[in-house]
This record gives sequence, structure tokens and C-alpha cells, in this order.
Amino acid sequence: MTDAAPIETLHLTDNLRMSDSLDDLFAHNRAWSAQMERDKPGFFSGLVKQQTPRYMWIGCSDSRVPANQITGLEPGEVFVHRNVANIVVHSDLNALSAIQFAVEHLKVAHIMVVGHYGCAGVKAALSGTRIGLADNWIRHIQDVRDRHHVMLDSLPEEVRADALCELNVAEQVVNVAVSTVMVDAWGRGQKVTIHGWSFGVHDGLLQDLGLSVDGGKPLEAMYKAAVQRIRYKWSRPGETVTLLNGKPPAPAEAAPAGQPPAPEGSSAQAAD
Repeated sequence: MTDAAPIETLHLTDNLRMSDSLDDLFAHNRAWSAQMERDKPGFFSGLVKQQTPRYMWIGCSDSRVPANQITGLEPGEVFVHRNVANIVVHSDLNALSAIQFAVEHLKVAHIMVVGHYGCAGVKAALSGTRIGLADNWIRHIQDVRDRHHVMLDSLPEEVRADALCELNVAEQVVNVAVSTVMVDAWGRGQKVTIHGWSFGVHDGLLQDLGLSVDGGKPLEAMYKAAVQRIRYKWSRPGETVTLLNGKPPAPAEAAPAGQPPAPEGSSAQAAD
């Protein structure tokens, strides 16, 4: 039997392989930079002078969901914040600081909260799978799951993760909308709209979930309408949850703008 290679040799080999891989990244960067300068002479000198994006993208950290490539935007055209499962919570100063910078300093006109089908964080939240420290973060999606458990339990098992992905996006749109950053921005008349989207890793396409909030309409009614659309979209044809007379059931009385949605199962959520 051949003796095993010394540990030092194995470490050296691994380091060389890593070095080769990192060298590839630098080579690709140089090629990209040269191509950009050929296609758009002076591009980088112009980029240094200003950052004036019209868009902010709040998305998942998943490596398959790159904001610029998906939207066809160049560097400098979209301001990006990403985390596991595109969550925005009121205690996350990182996300809130990014939103404030985008709204107050960059003056973005659109904030897109973008989930993606097949999200590992959403799947773990749906199944209750333990994955480590991130369980505490994913707990926020489990709250969304529990809030809509009646709907999710009524759906075919194979589509529940996709439905929860969209429900999570709707929830995060609400969280952005009720943040002090957005309340203050709309209060001073700044025009900023928050959108809920989802991305299909399987086909490369963005889906507009029909939830766009600009501070001018009751948030509760818009949220409930989005939840109903998600429910109909993922339900089996012909089930009792199909549209009544071709139209969604009339929403419950809307709460004042900026007020978070009522929990599922309460009187305000009876239609869900």
C-alpha cells in the first residue's frame, strides 16, 4: 500500500489549487474591466464621480440571484442589500441603515424586495429543519409560515415552499413600509415606491407579485389583496378557494395606512 502524502504536502496542494482559483477571478476581473472600457470609454472615470441609482434591491444572499445581471443594470444603477432569505426586521440596523442611505442620500425612486423560488431559508422555515445559528434568523419566516398556516396547509405540498416564498416577500414589503425611514420619507412628500417581486432560478424570470406601496393607499388592504392573489395562484383548480364569481372575496375593513396586517385567524383576516 502506498504511504499517504504528508499533511504539509496536502495543505500545499490545497493552497495552490485555491491560488489558481483566485487567480482566475483576478483574470476575469481584468478582462471585464477592459471590455467595459472598450464598450463604454470613460465608464469607470464617470463611475468614480457619482452614485445615482434609481433602484434599491433587497434580496437573498443566494449566489444564483445577482441583482445587476438579472435586471440588466450596470454598476452604479442599483443599490443592493442582501441577506439570508431577503428579510427586513425592525431590529436589523444593517438593513435599515442601508434603506435610509438609499432613500435619504441616494434618493432612489423604487425599492424592490425580491425573493426567489427554491430559497433554502424558506424551505428550512417551512419544514422546521435545524441548520444552526441561522435558525434564529429564519424564525422570522417561520412567523410568516405560522401566520398563514391555514392557507399553506390547504395547498398541495409541492407548492407550499413557493407560496411561502411569496408570502415572505409580501411580509417584508410591509416591514419596509412601516419602518421609520419610509414613514418619514412619505411624510415629507418624497416619492418612493416599494415593490414585491420573486425570481425564478429555474427560468431566470422575475415575477411581479402585484404589491407596490407608495404610502398613498391603506397598507392593510393592499397586503390582504396580495395574500389572496398568492393563495389563488398556488391552489388546485376547482377547489373551494377559487375565485367567487370570478372575483376575490371583498377584503375586510382596511386598517389605517402604516399599520401592520392583523394576524391570520383574527377577525380582520377572516377572508384569508
